[in-house]
Amino acid sequence: MICSLCCRSGKLFFKEDFFLCPHCSGIFRNRNNLTSQEEEKKRYEQHNNDVNDPRYQQFVSPITHYVLNNFSAESAGLDFGAGNGSAISKILKDNHYRIDQYDPFFFNNKQMLELTYDYIVCCEVIEHFHHPNQEFRRLYQMLNPQGELICMTHLYGSSISFDQWYYKNDRTHVFFYQEATIEYIAKEFGFTSYEVKDRLIVWRK
Repeated sequence: MICSLCCRSGKLFFKEDFFLCPHCSGIFRNRNNLTSQEEEKKRYEQHNNDVNDPRYQQFVSPITHYVLNNFSAESAGLDFGAGNGSAISKILKDNHYRIDQYDPFFFNNKQMLELTYDYIVCCEVIEHFHHPNQEFRRLYQMLNPQGELICMTHLYGSSISFDQWYYKNDRTHVFFYQEATIEYIAKEFGFTSYEVKDRLIVWRK
């Protein structure tokens, strides 16, 4: 099974369902078991994304705090994979920040992908990438010089029992990252640096 990030051969990792790439350390779902776009959208429509829910706002706070502390209200931002309700966009807009939204299912405005941004946020998005090689290349190209790609996902590490890991049980989660994968992405796509702090990952152009 070919890795969708680095296009190298992966090896069987867990049952017949997941493969591990020895080159980029990515873990990816068996391509024969991926959900259809229709099934994927139905799953996302079930998400209870109440942008006014304090618990939801707290969950996304690593991203919103980072943006508020590192960018000005005049900086151009994009909420990539915003879903059907984004607390990130609400919080930033409430603070008079400029942020556009793009989502292939709910805000499919392709014009947003032709612009460039000072920062792009992806909250619980990159684990859904069926084609991470294409997506990271596009996101890098959409950043202005010194721009930053700010993501949240749950990284896999040796301290986690994959068999019991809740994150793999969502069938729309198709690609999992280890810290070595984050480093691979930085080198492969031309980022000058990266930072990992728990679930928060920042790549800098």
